[in-house]
Amino acid sequence: MTITHPFRVLLCLLLLPLLQSASAALPAAIEPEQIAIVYQMESKESQALAVNYARARGIPSGNLVALNLPESTTISRSDFESRIRNPLINHFDREIWWHRTTDSKGVKVPVRNKIRVLLLMKGVPYRIKREARPGGEDGKPSKPPVGREDEASVDSELVYLGLSNYEVEGPLNNPYYQKDSGISDASLIPLLFTCRIDGPSYEVCQRIIDDSLEIEKTGLWGTCYLDEALKGKNYEIGDEWMRAIARQNRKEGIPTVIERTRDTFPTNYPMTDAALYYGWYAANANGPLLNPNFRFKKGAVAIHLHSFSATTIEDPKKKWVGPILNKGAAATVGNVWEPYLTGTHNFDILHDRLLKGYSLVEAAHMSIPVHSWQSVVIGDPLYRPFLSQNQSPVMAEDDKDYRAFRLGIQKWSAEPETLAVKLRTAAARMNSGRLYESLGLRFLQENKIDEAKAFFNSAARTYPGEPDKLRQTLHLISIHRGAGDKQAALELVTDGLNRFQNIPESKSLLALKNILDPPAPPAAKSKAQ
Repeated sequence: MTITHPFRVLLCLLLLPLLQSASAALPAAIEPEQIAIVYQMESKESQALAVNYARARGIPSGNLVALNLPESTTISRSDFESRIRNPLINHFDREIWWHRTTDSKGVKVPVRNKIRVLLLMKGVPYRIKREARPGGEDGKPSKPPVGREDEASVDSELVYLGLSNYEVEGPLNNPYYQKDSGISDASLIPLLFTCRIDGPSYEVCQRIIDDSLEIEKTGLWGTCYLDEALKGKNYEIGDEWMRAIARQNRKEGIPTVIERTRDTFPTNYPMTDAALYYGWYAANANGPLLNPNFRFKKGAVAIHLHSFSATTIEDPKKKWVGPILNKGAAATVGNVWEPYLTGTHNFDILHDRLLKGYSLVEAAHMSIPVHSWQSVVIGDPLYRPFLSQNQSPVMAEDDKDYRAFRLGIQKWSAEPETLAVKLRTAAARMNSGRLYESLGLRFLQENKIDEAKAFFNSAARTYPGEPDKLRQTLHLISIHRGAGDKQAALELVTDGLNRFQNIPESKSLLALKNILDPPAPPAAKSKAQ
């Protein structure tokens, strides 16, 4: 649904100078002819997804590759070589998709490559298991040194499809890491940029395709939810990624909710309009994903960092990748085996490149320091969720508040008092709880607590829905927890449990109550019992 009321006309006029200044800086698009699609020939669903995606994106039918593959999602190294890697090399040779030469060390390297993106469809295995090593004196297989393991992601291994004779033990450095340029860069020819469309069901995979195409027309608008882990010095880098995202969102005008404790978002947290989610560190999906009513915003990019987040992509309840996709997200990344923190996607880089208009596959590969390792990227590789943020005046009705907020930030961010007055006036005129809440979140980031509280209270009075009203209470509880005022936080929890007891999201308050005021442990049984 598009906006037809006068606000749309006004917003379009205000945006016009921004559209003109932003369009020239956008990265070049990946051409459809540069993509090859690999599918499982014995699976009708895998083939249908390949055909549907090719048709949707204008990819030549000759770029589809059918492989006879095991049904298992996890395969041996020998099966990977004989059933996936070697058949693909033969196909590239036969179709003259590349030209490879042998360097001075005897390694074959592509010097020309027509195909730059390799898209794997549901049905293609995604895990290569560890090879057994010679046993020690006890006869048990020995473990490889840390960082020299040979288990890997199929997708990550295929990045170096064109190279021969490279070591499979441990990761290889990614020359595209931290780049800020498209994949047409000539220095990147030896690499294939891998991605997959996968998930708990065929329907989920088809939705990913459809949603990505739809959201590109208007851009991805909504709220970003960040979850810091605060697990100590050895994990500080992950929390710094979250803080960097928060800083960038503040500059870009993306409302951002930050969970600043060691806990994850509590059970059934009312995560409305979740267009972006970056969190860590729990083994299995929790928080809002346990709420039967919860769905990510259409086109959402949602990622939870865990060492084994993508070990069961096909399961809608286990780990993270499957549940995230099952709850409506269009794009995510994950790990199929232990990557160690320094071998995972850097969320801040991934987020930055998406905001700049790069595609999912480019942003994901720019943010991973190593390949031939454990990562997978899931979603439409060509998906550019922020392509239309400054380009298209066409907007969905549900996005108008977010557009108004971003426009206000771009115009008045250097004048905080003017910004508050202008957007407060707009919130009142539009009767917008979203605008009030967005202002509260911004002032909270600036540590202007009184102003933040006032805007959250205004949002609570304005929002029509109970879950959104509850979230304002949760913001206030978070403020009191941050100030060390446990008693004030508990009073709000108790009041909220009375007010919101009839909605599933009230479990978030119960979870907080158990954190702030844990129940007494059960009495120990006597020996006589």
